[in-house]
Amino acid sequence: MIYRFRIILDAKEDILRDIEIEGSATLEDFHYAIAQSFGFGGREMASFYKTNEQWEQGEEIPLLDMDEGIEPMGQASVDSIFNTENHHLIYVYDFLALWTFFVELMEIGEQEPTKLYPNLIFAQGEVPEEAPQKDFLLEKNNSDTSDDMIKDDLGEGEYDDADFY
Repeated sequence: MIYRFRIILDAKEDILRDIEIEGSATLEDFHYAIAQSFGFGGREMASFYKTNEQWEQGEEIPLLDMDEGIEPMGQASVDSIFNTENHHLIYVYDFLALWTFFVELMEIGEQEPTKLYPNLIFAQGEVPEEAPQKDFLLEKNNSDTSDDMIKDDLGEGEYDDADFY
């Protein structure tokens, strides 16, 4: 069986790729196909993350075996991850830049004997020079760790870099 995916870069612009890959291929094979389709060499660390329909990040599937009892990409096949209940993954490439992608299974079809897989079937948008900036927002609350409380504890102008060391 052939799995057809839409991979969308988490950016303001529409930057996406549609890729076909065999169900028996590993997630490592899929990682390289995604990286190449967006113009990356595939040499950086990467992970897939299981997710739900609301794109809430779940369990990690790392590129390399981290000896933590988590199955790495090279041991997980595409058809073992994607099924009738799971159509989504988050893919993060290059942990220093945090290129983040939404991966969605669009359909499952029959393999065409004349095609080579993985196969890039559609591309839209130019990949920017740098990864889109991520906004990491902390929820403000009335706890003792709010920004105002920290400033009050330090006092205006009382902090000296030398005191830190």
